[in-house]
Amino acid sequence: MKVKFLGHSSILIEDKNFKALVDPFLKNNPAYIEDPNDILGITHIFITHAHGDHIGDSAEIAEANNSLIIANAEICDILYARHKKLKYHPMHIGGAFRFDFGRVKMTNAVHGSGFRDENGIIHSGGNPGGYVIEVYGKKVYHAGDTGLTIDMKLLEKEKIDIAFLPIGGNYTMDIDDALEAARFIVSKVTIPMHYNTFGLIKADPLEFKNRLLGHIVEILEPSESIEI
Repeated sequence: MKVKFLGHSSILIEDKNFKALVDPFLKNNPAYIEDPNDILGITHIFITHAHGDHIGDSAEIAEANNSLIIANAEICDILYARHKKLKYHPMHIGGAFRFDFGRVKMTNAVHGSGFRDENGIIHSGGNPGGYVIEVYGKKVYHAGDTGLTIDMKLLEKEKIDIAFLPIGGNYTMDIDDALEAARFIVSKVTIPMHYNTFGLIKADPLEFKNRLLGHIVEILEPSESIEI
């Protein structure tokens, strides 16, 4: 399995006939380094919540690739109202489903999920979440935007291979809380995300790495990959 960090909270997961994006905020993402291959042949798109820097370019990419969009039921309903020809798989917190590539479980996240429509009216995007995505036996946890929760302790039994955790603070966990989350989860590798894209989420990933003693932390710059 190859996992590529695309900046902010966007990641690309590839293995065999599986090529998935999580939170594909690319077009307006100042951290993203454009690569046309990142959006070619996408089989699945995972959306953690409805904020624009996470739902991103989901519909456009899905339309170009006939991708399956996996999100909470409310986001699927919202997108279906605008893009009826796309494919959707709705989920909710705590729910799990076995796809042909492996099992996906939607996990709790403590955040918001509202969005503003073209008329400036704010709507609910349902509950925010994260995902444990198992692909041919390997597991990636994407926390989404979240604060620290004791629920993360339950993820230890999942035996996560790679965990992506936000560290930027203000809207999500800061470094202190992300350290506690990593100690709860005990993944083989922990990768920080959701930092330094904007002024309010400044954080030093090296501080996170140096303080997480006894754990393997990989700091990926946008466009860098890790293989497991």
